[in-house]
Amino acid sequence: MKKFVVLFFSFFALQLGAQVNDWEKYADSLRTNVLDDGEIETEYLLPELHINFSKEELERIQIESILKQRILRVYQYAVLTSHNLTILNQEMAKLEKKSQKRKHLKQTEKYLKEQFGDRLKKLSRKDGQILVKLINRQTDQTAFELVKDLKSGWSAFWSNQTAKLFDINLKTKYAPGDVLEDFYIEMLIKELALEGRIKYHPAAKDYKMDLVKANWKRKLGDSGYYPEEN
Repeated sequence: MKKFVVLFFSFFALQLGAQVNDWEKYADSLRTNVLDDGEIETEYLLPELHINFSKEELERIQIESILKQRILRVYQYAVLTSHNLTILNQEMAKLEKKSQKRKHLKQTEKYLKEQFGDRLKKLSRKDGQILVKLINRQTDQTAFELVKDLKSGWSAFWSNQTAKLFDINLKTKYAPGDVLEDFYIEMLIKELALEGRIKYHPAAKDYKMDLVKANWKRKLGDSGYYPEEN
């Protein structure tokens, strides 16, 4: 059983003109609804209160909470970018003339920039690294390998060095069996999909998650770092 309490309060129009209560300062979200009869209902959602958690559990909860937000920000981009880059590589392989390849590449780059450029610029460095991992999850190729297939190895090298300046390594692989953060991500992807917050797309590679979960359970034991499963 989950060991947390969620406090939820609804106040109607009578209270809108009243003095703001201290707890309202800490409301996690605020939503105002206009009811059918014209009255205004205001809802305050307070943060979860975690009770009787160990230090390890609290650390895991914090990590998972941050990862959830990052996944929600980049997951759709990972799926769409992976899809477009895979198709682009397939189309480029069919073309024989360099002029045709250059033209097709420019058209695709223009499309990707128009579709995702501005939105991707708003991502943080850590969001970008999670995106790189998820692209690897969706294609079983690193972002570096995908770029290398499209351009020269020299261009891919410089792309990788530039990315490193922003703490993003394009050669990073998604490894839920070896990296705890990636294990959390894989578990959270399925959790968010079950909640209907993202559309689940299976990984290109079979990570044998039953074995992965068993291995992490053995490594983490009852420390609190092992995630709860729905």
